[in-house]
Amino acid sequence: MDEKITEQSSAYRHLEQMSTSDLQKNMNKEDKKVAYAVEEKLPEITNLTEAIYLKMRNGGRLFYIGSGTSGRLGILDASECPPTFGVPQGMVVGIIAGGDAAIRQAQEFAEDDALRGWQDLLEHDISDKDFVLGLSASGTTPYVAGGLKQCQEQGIRTGCITCNPTSPVAMFADYPIEIITGPEFVTGSTRMKAGTAQKLVLNMISTALMVRMGRVRDNKMVDMQLSNKKLIDRGSRMIVELYGIGYDEAREMLLQTGSVRQVIEDLNRQTKE
Repeated sequence: MDEKITEQSSAYRHLEQMSTSDLQKNMNKEDKKVAYAVEEKLPEITNLTEAIYLKMRNGGRLFYIGSGTSGRLGILDASECPPTFGVPQGMVVGIIAGGDAAIRQAQEFAEDDALRGWQDLLEHDISDKDFVLGLSASGTTPYVAGGLKQCQEQGIRTGCITCNPTSPVAMFADYPIEIITGPEFVTGSTRMKAGTAQKLVLNMISTALMVRMGRVRDNKMVDMQLSNKKLIDRGSRMIVELYGIGYDEAREMLLQTGSVRQVIEDLNRQTKE
């Protein structure tokens, strides 16, 4: 592969001489390009999402594997699926090079181990019922490329999200997504535009999957976990909006059942009776 676009020199020079205002205006100018870069890949993102959905509706799981920022973004997305959509822990799994310690602190050279990605997947009893999505801004991370390669050899469907074209990671992805975001504001700092692009695409994939799997009613998170006062209030207001009952009554019903969906089903049944 030629020089990685994500490693090319920033279009901005002498950042240390810029004011705070100019620094942030220029970063914002670069960030605006990210959504358009994602838009160019919408057909590919749709195809990838549909392929994952076919696996998950038949009981398969979705795995994200990555290192550094990419790995952390995968863990973030996976960890938010149970509280947001009420799915079981382990339906969407984030795996990062270097293990859980790497979530908070970089683990030196962990991403350079081409065998470890597959070994980490094996710890979760990966099978051909599952789908593995590799996350690598550079597209060259051995941990990710090696994991995807082994998956393909075992008949496990794969995809990737990268920010460079024709990368090694994409070679081992059945559904490669290459979001070309260009050089970073700070040269090589892929936690910036490349990371933003990956976050946007992960949001699109997981949210669309959960909607398709019936975890959203209308535009409401009816299966969210009621883990704090804000979410209890949100759930109560959903019920008030849907049925026109008093807030206190809605809240009491919600606390009794512990589920917005269950309250909806109970009220619908009462209406039919």
